[in-house]
Amino acid sequence: MHILLMGPPGAGKGTQAAELVKEFGVPHISTGDMFRAAVKEGTELGKQAKACMDAGKLVPDEVTIGIVRERLAKDDCKKGFILDGFPRTVEQADALKGILEDLGLSLTRVLNINVPAADLIERAVGRRICKKCGATYHVKFNPSKTEGTCDECGSELFQRADDTEETMKSRLSVYEDSTRPLIEYYQKAGLYTEVDGRQAIDKVTSDLVAVLKG
Repeated sequence: MHILLMGPPGAGKGTQAAELVKEFGVPHISTGDMFRAAVKEGTELGKQAKACMDAGKLVPDEVTIGIVRERLAKDDCKKGFILDGFPRTVEQADALKGILEDLGLSLTRVLNINVPAADLIERAVGRRICKKCGATYHVKFNPSKTEGTCDECGSELFQRADDTEETMKSRLSVYEDSTRPLIEYYQKAGLYTEVDGRQAIDKVTSDLVAVLKG
């Protein structure tokens, strides 16, 4: 089972990926995790990625694709994986197809957790995080018992600098521009399924599992 998980920033990909890992027993592979692992292992590609990240530059496609190739070739991916954060462009999608063909694999399904922009902005702007333990709250959907104070450890809650309406609008605009062609790409390939991410977390999970088992 080789799954590509898509969705805009704040749609809950990480949460759903964790549930799918429990359900199917395959690794969740995010771009960030791949970069960190390659840097930690000190691979040649990892060194190149680190140099770009340290300089505040985007990691070039050829480095990203190389790191993806190395990661998907590892033994734990033989029975399946949940890929998250790659590809981001049609060119990267073509590269992924080539990598999988080289490994004798193919994508089983592309799942997109769809949440309207207005909902995502509301989720982000209302998010509050504990300074000490990292517990996450929301002023509307999941408020702490005492405003501004963590239920778990009693420390102060804060709003991340990038959890603003302006930042989210910018991130969503970039995502929409880059992802729309990808959706069409995977629709043409007959691999694409969209799930409503506005539902309760467990309902989104059950919908995703139903698609994969169906």
